[in-house]
Amino acid sequence: MNRVIFLLEELSMKNFLEGFLPRFMPDLEFLCITHEGKQDLEKSIPRKLRVFRKNRVVIIRDNDGADCLAVKKKLSNICKIENRSDVLIRIACQTLEAWYLGAWDVLSDVYDYPKLVGLNRKAKYRDPDHLSRPYFELGALVPEFRKIDGARRMGMAMHVEKTKNCSRSFQVFMEGMERVVRNTGDRKHVKIIRSK
Repeated sequence: MNRVIFLLEELSMKNFLEGFLPRFMPDLEFLCITHEGKQDLEKSIPRKLRVFRKNRVVIIRDNDGADCLAVKKKLSNICKIENRSDVLIRIACQTLEAWYLGAWDVLSDVYDYPKLVGLNRKAKYRDPDHLSRPYFELGALVPEFRKIDGARRMGMAMHVEKTKNCSRSFQVFMEGMERVVRNTGDRKHVKIIRSK
């Protein structure tokens, strides 16, 4: 079976996955393809599904306050037009940064902010997927946080056990990837193919 292709909304998710996936799934061969936002991603899906028709494909998009089920259904309908019901679609609720906020201990270590440990005990932070603007929350707590650098750092440090992250959308992503790998077959070597 060929590598798994990730169609992504933006560069920060690529940077996160390139640090996280080799630790989470050491035998996975994958390629991350970034786009210039949601519209560019959605427009490119039909063409990419035709190009990568023999590959497993995973689409990841931020929710950004939209109706999560409606977003997933829209992407699913695009895939169905191309006769690709096997595509894994995952929505980061509300944004990738909510996944980071699901792992306060990792954030604390990566940015050397001991005060972040235990923030998940505060009602506001117990469910990071329900924060309306996770990026701004994170920026307020960690002023030096920057999207691309943060994605690299968090990808290299994020827990690979789903129960250690309280973001449900991150847990669902991990569960989906476990199914993709089961359906893809064994791999002998990690091979990350860098995209432009």
